[in-house]
Amino acid sequence: MQIHYLEIVTQDVDAVCATYAQLHNVAFSDAEPGLGGARTTPLPGGGMVGVRAPMHEAEELVVRPYLLVDDVEAATKAAESAGAEIAHPPMELPGFGTFAIYIQGGIHHGLWQV
Repeated sequence: MQIHYLEIVTQDVDAVCATYAQLHNVAFSDAEPGLGGARTTPLPGGGMVGVRAPMHEAEELVVRPYLLVDDVEAATKAAESAGAEIAHPPMELPGFGTFAIYIQGGIHHGLWQV
């Protein structure tokens, strides 16, 4: 398993980015419109961390890892067959890949295909 995208949804994007930058000696990008306004920094070995604010009032604050998969459609179906609730079906983000979100055991999980 490889985490391709680690999404952090917080009310205090600037503070979280500043702390990570200081602790890990990284720099975050400006807001990426294609990733919901997330500010990103690369992960060692590929992938990235994205920190963004909630996109609407009802969105929960969350830390959500997205695991890299070869086929996001098949992986989403497998998660659903295993009892997961599909919170967001596969959707392409132009220039980034295709993602899906499922919830199992009260925990948010993401899938990502590049």
